[in-house]
Amino acid sequence: MSDAGQRASPQASRRSWQQPSTILITGATGGIGAALARSYAQPGRMLILHGRDAARLASLTQECETRGAQVHGVTFDLRDAATAIEALRSVSGEYPIDLAIVNAGVSSAIGNGLEAEDWDTARAVLAVNLDGAIATVAGVLPDMRRRGAGQIAIVSSLAAYVGLPITPIYCASKAAMKSYGEALRGWLAPQGIAVNVVMPGFVRTPMSERFPGAKPFLMSPVRAATLIRRGLERNRARIAFPRRLAWGMWCLSVLPAALSQWMVRVAGFGR
Repeated sequence: MSDAGQRASPQASRRSWQQPSTILITGATGGIGAALARSYAQPGRMLILHGRDAARLASLTQECETRGAQVHGVTFDLRDAATAIEALRSVSGEYPIDLAIVNAGVSSAIGNGLEAEDWDTARAVLAVNLDGAIATVAGVLPDMRRRGAGQIAIVSSLAAYVGLPITPIYCASKAAMKSYGEALRGWLAPQGIAVNVVMPGFVRTPMSERFPGAKPFLMSPVRAATLIRRGLERNRARIAFPRRLAWGMWCLSVLPAALSQWMVRVAGFGR
């Protein structure tokens, strides 16, 4: 056996993408996370749901158990990387994780008075969106490599394609996660581990409600969960939606900077 573990057959890997038995979802009490938990909850499946709000996590746990799933709730703080890694390695040892959805995230925006995102705000966003996400991968990856099987979904954003003046730190964190996830995919694919970068647009969640700019093609969390699940089952490298907004943001990323920045302002994402 190599140090990467006994690799699963391509057929077994494909089955695990399409029918994962044990699923970890961080940020499960948020809009997209909760919708994913409900979508995956069914008899014969173990859900490991992470959230910092104990009351909301308990309610979601009960709902998913009613749908037939076994549920294990965890409430560690992703901002404490060492504790998060230790907790996830312990969980992985008890429940071998087929699919880890790295979903936890927070946002920030420049205020109406054009206040800057100060250092404390920047660190608070990066501590969850970047450090917490990397810690999650560090927690689940060793067991996946030993087994030579597993799938990791990195939840980034369409904001990773082009920086929006209205929310610089959030865009920076999501751009970092897009690059990180794409790099992991290339590294881990030969070891039998799939990595997918999820790039949602505007989803009707409390986070989106706080966003002070335009929200084109706003969709429900249930629809977002359906698109994410479909993309994961097909092992899509990028799961970017809604399609028209994803295409538009990608186009902005390849246009000359002066033109794309003007278009961003006209579209209502500037200050």
